[in-house]
Amino acid sequence: MSASEWIVNSAAVPDIDGRVLSITPKSAGWQYVGFEVFRLSAGQQLRQETGGEEVCLVLLGGKADVATSQHSWDQVGQRMSVFERIPPYAVYVPSGDHYEVTAVTDLELAVCRAPGKGTHEARLITPPQIEVEIRGKGNAERLIHQILPEQEPADSLLVVEVLTPNGHWSSYPPHKHDENRLPEESYLEETYYHKIEPEHGFAIQRVYTDDRSTDETMIVKNGDAVLVPRGYHPVSAPPGYDLYYLNVMAGPIRTWKFKNDPDHEWIMKSWRV
Repeated sequence: MSASEWIVNSAAVPDIDGRVLSITPKSAGWQYVGFEVFRLSAGQQLRQETGGEEVCLVLLGGKADVATSQHSWDQVGQRMSVFERIPPYAVYVPSGDHYEVTAVTDLELAVCRAPGKGTHEARLITPPQIEVEIRGKGNAERLIHQILPEQEPADSLLVVEVLTPNGHWSSYPPHKHDENRLPEESYLEETYYHKIEPEHGFAIQRVYTDDRSTDETMIVKNGDAVLVPRGYHPVSAPPGYDLYYLNVMAGPIRTWKFKNDPDHEWIMKSWRV
């Protein structure tokens, strides 16, 4: 794949359903992760079947009424922008179900998908339920919101969002999770959905493997998604431009076990001094 094939751009104008970005396992050339972004106007409704996939709906910005076959929640949402530095509202929907989202305000909605077994019931995930973590130190410090971590019930999905201050590095030191060799490392496909403030800015993401058979450095813009099927994948936010990204991960075993790039792992030791 060339660098351009690792990036999926958002459409400037939503389609009839409000969709601006779509990644399927087929389009990505992998097996597990699907991801969509919708921008709905107030009053607009989205209805989809989950089929054989479980879904995590993440309200990136705006408020909505959300319903599944067995549950409904009104006036879901709080933040209007991902850069408010507060956790989002989210809704987990199992496979073999459906969901209806009615935008109460203008809404940006992420739809995170992975294979499901129908094991768990639909549920609302509220900000107080989301673990907030400061990770890293110095100019590698960033804010983490654990939306659907492995400690919370799901069949395949892992969902997390990260706010990286301008001038900082993130997903750093570089790490990877592209081999099934538990307990040291798990195989997880991953998408990064990037938002930038101010939105005319950019960020930099590199994806590379130990043998450098893959080694791509990409300029990502507001609304771009980056595919990470393998390799290390650090991110940098230039001075003046704060960076948000939403990560969706899934693989054959629902656990996040990663390997740091041994050339750069020493940096973590310096954080403990």
